[in-house]
Amino acid sequence: MATGSRTDPFRAFNFLVEIDGITRAAFRECSGLDSSQNAIDYREGGEALHMRKLPGLNTFSNITLKWGITTDAEFWEWRKKAAEGKVERKNGSIILLDESGAEKLRWNFTDAWPIKWTGPTLNATGNEVAIETVELVHEGISRA
Repeated sequence: MATGSRTDPFRAFNFLVEIDGITRAAFRECSGLDSSQNAIDYREGGEALHMRKLPGLNTFSNITLKWGITTDAEFWEWRKKAAEGKVERKNGSIILLDESGAEKLRWNFTDAWPIKWTGPTLNATGNEVAIETVELVHEGISRA
């Protein structure tokens, strides 16, 4: 006997990344989609044994993107500008797709810029794909 419609979770491998002015299409991994808020302890004078909890600042983790390195140097150039003091902030989105490739969820981030670039680990005895990594700091993320 059926009890209702079944909704399966989306698969983590089916995603896209859009960033203003960056045309790179494929990424191996994306992490850092989170938001948290600290609690501030506050003690009122009339309550000696009880602490109040007040909402603190919202914080967001850095977004880390990994992909197989190619001759594409867009992220390298963006990081190079930031390292030279010419920070160029960009907005972007992480888009989760369903099995058919249709967009299902989107996380938009604002005012991002690369704070770290990591080149591949090279090993003459291995046969793995060379992976490049960039870490983006941003000022907020929202789910659309």
